[in-house]
Amino acid sequence: MIVYNFQRVLKARGIERPFSYLKQAGFSDRFATRIKGNKVLRLNSRELEKICLLLRCTPNDLMEWVPDNNAQVDADHPLNIIRKSDKIIDLTKTLNAIPLGQLDEIEKLIQEKIQTNKTQYS
Repeated sequence: MIVYNFQRVLKARGIERPFSYLKQAGFSDRFATRIKGNKVLRLNSRELEKICLLLRCTPNDLMEWVPDNNAQVDADHPLNIIRKSDKIIDLTKTLNAIPLGQLDEIEKLIQEKIQTNKTQYS
């Protein structure tokens, strides 16, 4: 089954108060509550685009494929691209554990990756 998983992106973006964040961005109370509780079954194209623009992500980042127990698909099936692991990275916690001397190097790598992506998609 393909489901929405907003928690992964919200956590990756460091958004600790999703309801307030979404309300500030112009979403309704009901919509913000559904997103916060991961209770979204469907989105129209306009809502999907708006949330992707806000969270700087793609629909694939928000969708997750959870195969049924009896589903048999090849390892190279395209749906596996949106099959996520259970692990949600807490980037802030990870960065806080890195020795200060290595943070400059990591920041440089991140900046290079961002620049590469900008050049690729320009």
